[in-house]
Amino acid sequence: MRIQSVLSTGTASPRVRQRLYSLGSDVISTAAFAAIDAKAMTRARAYLDKAVTFAGLSGDSETQYHVWNHLTMTAGQRGDFVEGAAAADAMKVLHIARRDPVHASLAHMRNAKALARSHQRSGALKALAMAKKSFARGADGERPAWIGFYDQSEVDGLSASVWFSLGDFGRAEYFFHRALSGIRQELVRNRALYSAHLALAQASQGELEMACATGRRAYDMLKPGSGSKRTTDTLGRVRKLVIAASSNAPEITSWIERSRQWI
Repeated sequence: MRIQSVLSTGTASPRVRQRLYSLGSDVISTAAFAAIDAKAMTRARAYLDKAVTFAGLSGDSETQYHVWNHLTMTAGQRGDFVEGAAAADAMKVLHIARRDPVHASLAHMRNAKALARSHQRSGALKALAMAKKSFARGADGERPAWIGFYDQSEVDGLSASVWFSLGDFGRAEYFFHRALSGIRQELVRNRALYSAHLALAQASQGELEMACATGRRAYDMLKPGSGSKRTTDTLGRVRKLVIAASSNAPEITSWIERSRQWI
């Protein structure tokens, strides 16, 4: 990486070095997110271990926050919800989160997801309420491009994930619908992912035909070779639930056969 090459010369001023460490961390974090979406957990963690070092050396709270956010996601994929909650706590105490309600909101939301998945209902609901309250206070302002994904539709989508983890599939379905109604047109991958999760919430309630139709739409949104294993893995979970229901309805048996190629 060219940034690392410049740093190794030792000729840059302290201020320039800090900026270069920040840029290096952001580049590595972007690579880590691609690995997260592909569910390449070992590769994602290797990237983030390096990004953590660069972020710490940068001395910049926004850079550090960016890395901790991705660490909450990799921890969740590994099922390490203790680490996920700890990473979210680290996000919350950074200067950027204390200064900006939107950053604070995302930190609380990550915490809510980790707590919900570890079956800490009261803590998860408290964190969820704080995430929504903080987001409502967030004024429009200039923020880094990477956090632009975190809008009202994402608040609804992550809220749905919290409710799903808590076993309230009906409420999760409601918030997934809200998320999908507000997702920006260009965020196709997000729409596919939340559509797959909506199908999973429907299948979890026994709404099999609806789940099949939603799952088909989710798959059709994915571009060939998109690498979004998070979406295809979720569709795989839908398929297992539909198969387990042992329905003989033609439209369902047809969907089971067709979905074989997705997984």
